[in-house]
Amino acid sequence: MADIYGFSVQDAAGAAVPLARFQGRVLLIVNTASFCAYTPQYGQLAELHRKLEPEGFSVLAFPCNQFGRQEPGSADEIATFCRVGYDVTFPVFAKVEVKGPGEHPLFAHLKRCKPGLLGTASIKWNFTKFLVDRSGTVTARFGSRVRPAAIEPHIRLLL
Repeated sequence: MADIYGFSVQDAAGAAVPLARFQGRVLLIVNTASFCAYTPQYGQLAELHRKLEPEGFSVLAFPCNQFGRQEPGSADEIATFCRVGYDVTFPVFAKVEVKGPGEHPLFAHLKRCKPGLLGTASIKWNFTKFLVDRSGTVTARFGSRVRPAAIEPHIRLLL
């Protein structure tokens, strides 16, 4: 599969969401956690989403509890935390695994398209970010330490 549009994910309520729904938009797909040193990036992601959404940009967040068990909450708890704590208006999907035998096929695809440092496919921590162009092609990968504001120029090139 060359693009991400053939994948389906679950929303926080457990309903299937085909990623084809986001066709034609520039996307930043992020594995997130509520109790991580990088959690304040939720606010930065929310700001970036609000600023660039009218131009065809969306952040898609996928909570993950695989790194230090930093996302232990239920879908409702996570959604409330994001909305109240960081004014998140972008989609926050159901929890996923981004590595190992239970790895979600979307994340297997993202990692295959854009390996990390030294060609390793593994996601090392929360808030790894994948940039996807309007045709659904994964164009870049950014580590946890890369702040969302630093990605804005890359997003603007795709808009």
